[in-house]
Amino acid sequence: MSKEAEILSRITAANPELSPATLQGATDFARKYHEGQTRSSGEPYYYHPLEVASILAGMKMDTATVVTAILHDTLEDTSATFQELEKKFGKEVADLVNGVSKLTKIESQTAKGKQAENFRKLVLAMSEDIRVLLVKLADRLHNMRTIDGIDKIDKRKRIALETLEIYAPLAERIGVHKIKEELEDLAFSVLNPEARESISNRLSFLRQDGTKIVTKIIDALKKLMTESGIEHHISGREKTKYSIWKKMQRKNVAFEQLSDIMAFRIVVKDVGECYHVLGIIHSAYPTVPGRFKDFISTPKPNGYRSIHTTVLGPESQRIEIQIRTQEMHQEADLGVAAHWAYKAGSAKADLGSIKKYRWLRDLLDIIEQETRPEDFLENTKLELFQDQVFAFSPKGDLIELPNGSTPVDFAYAVHSGVGDKCVGAKINGRIAPLNTKLNNGDQVEIITSKTGNPSPTWERFVVTGKAKSHIRRFIRQKQRDEYVALGQAMLKKMFQQEGYDFTEKAVAGIVGQMRVDEADDIYANIGSGHFTVRDIFRTIFPGHKVETAKLPDIDPDKIPTGKKPEGGKPLLIKGLIPGMALHYARCCHPLPGDRIVGIVTTGKGVTIHTIDCETLETFADTPERWLDVSWGEGAEGSEAHVARLNITINNKPGALGALSTVIAKSGGNITNLKITNRSLDFWDMLVDVYVNDTRHLGNVIAALRATPEVASVDRAKGR
Repeated sequence: MSKEAEILSRITAANPELSPATLQGATDFARKYHEGQTRSSGEPYYYHPLEVASILAGMKMDTATVVTAILHDTLEDTSATFQELEKKFGKEVADLVNGVSKLTKIESQTAKGKQAENFRKLVLAMSEDIRVLLVKLADRLHNMRTIDGIDKIDKRKRIALETLEIYAPLAERIGVHKIKEELEDLAFSVLNPEARESISNRLSFLRQDGTKIVTKIIDALKKLMTESGIEHHISGREKTKYSIWKKMQRKNVAFEQLSDIMAFRIVVKDVGECYHVLGIIHSAYPTVPGRFKDFISTPKPNGYRSIHTTVLGPESQRIEIQIRTQEMHQEADLGVAAHWAYKAGSAKADLGSIKKYRWLRDLLDIIEQETRPEDFLENTKLELFQDQVFAFSPKGDLIELPNGSTPVDFAYAVHSGVGDKCVGAKINGRIAPLNTKLNNGDQVEIITSKTGNPSPTWERFVVTGKAKSHIRRFIRQKQRDEYVALGQAMLKKMFQQEGYDFTEKAVAGIVGQMRVDEADDIYANIGSGHFTVRDIFRTIFPGHKVETAKLPDIDPDKIPTGKKPEGGKPLLIKGLIPGMALHYARCCHPLPGDRIVGIVTTGKGVTIHTIDCETLETFADTPERWLDVSWGEGAEGSEAHVARLNITINNKPGALGALSTVIAKSGGNITNLKITNRSLDFWDMLVDVYVNDTRHLGNVIAALRATPEVASVDRAKGR
């Protein structure tokens, strides 16, 4: 028997309801178009799609899905066209094959970007028909089974890592644990063969040593069920090597410390008996606290249902017991595929229920928010990877979220509009900070405001990809708006300096020349420093010669500018043009005695920075905005200025009082105080203090350093 005939025989044996004639027609089509193509192992390429079809036939998938598997590479790798597929196999199969095909022409600069674009297309395709994902998972499974045929170890590791990071979590999300576990194990064998071998050897030893114990436990459980009159099927199941490795890593424990390597399943006829069995088990054996999970009343997001409990069972062994019905058992292995209907017309109805998956809607939402493929891939991994926590809305709606989620994540999970307008939250009826981590069973009420907007600080603590993508989009848009306003103001100023009236029409006239979409893009590029004002002005008026503006010849010592302290002498800044408004930068808090520089800010006048302020880097590309300034002769001691200090104090009674007393005795005055970090022994804080100049500040710092309650103190820069 040829290999082709052997694989087709396996396919029809696995699922007799498939059409042999249609399968043969698809095989002939694949053989014809893949002719001359071989795999890394040297065998004809079309054997691969046949093996993929065999995997799906074993999952009892319908004829259209199995035929799609046989044809899944014809559009991508051969001269076959969509029209040919549609004519020969129908629109349903043609659409599925098109959905599975990878994006071949990707305008992306990085390998990571290419991977992200491929994945983006996969998410969009599977949102239309989940069978696309099932074919893709079977395709990846056979590729992983034959990965040893690839010579380059780097390529094998890259494929294995992609499998572990993307395809295994996707398989888990749609509940296909059978494929998920094999993908993880195959990837594990490529990425960390030594660890896998070590765990395999230990499991082999345990099997030899513990076979009798496992048999005794199963016999004891069977006896208990029979005495209670429960129809049942009991089996023992060993945890996978990769899940054992993950648990060892997560809990930082040795193999010997794991107590639940073997799990026992009790399969009964209905849900009522599941809870009956639970009562019997808990009556017969002591339970292990914190190890009970009811996934029947609260299923996992992928639809998984079962009761898990850990008890000190027969033979005094700590064992995990899973209780479920036969239907739940099939769903646990095959997930979405277990629900698939074979009769024509019923598949579409099933697709409607599949689209209810919240995580899939969230992935589609992330696609809409993210413009960079790399960001989309990063946020998608966040969405796929993490364990779940279940919280409730005030109306009792259940929201599934990743572990570590906050009220902001909850708000975005309810609706993106709720997240954008969130200003506060109540957890179990009490007002709580927005960065509070939610626990299972929390009731969360989101407080919104029409004027609310996402805060950039939220990105530091949210964990869901949906929340991160919305917050980043808002930040990008807000940043662009600021760049547009700044760029437009700079260009208007240039027009005024050169004696022209500013018009939007003049700027709109060079949009095509600058290769942008609209005038706002020009302003944004000026504001961000990608275009210079002079270059844009020259493009609008190519015949005009731009001259560098010169400062008027004025003695700055005679120009009183700035604020006047009560009854004092005006603060003098050398180098300013008369009448310019004066502001002191809040990022660096300049003091008399510091070396300073002035930055012209449209609409605000001149902002004074210290020469070493980190913010100045943002003005590096606009030297025309810089002014060479210095403190006037009467600056020192003329008025109070704000200085910012980084202070760490001992966490003990009276420390804060001692701090304020020392500052007051040194002639300073606290104007603001913010605690940035609390620990058992120390508090870190930012303290704003009114002082006269750098010499006065030095005295305050010296006095603080001599105080026993103060662990450290330094001047804060560039915050």
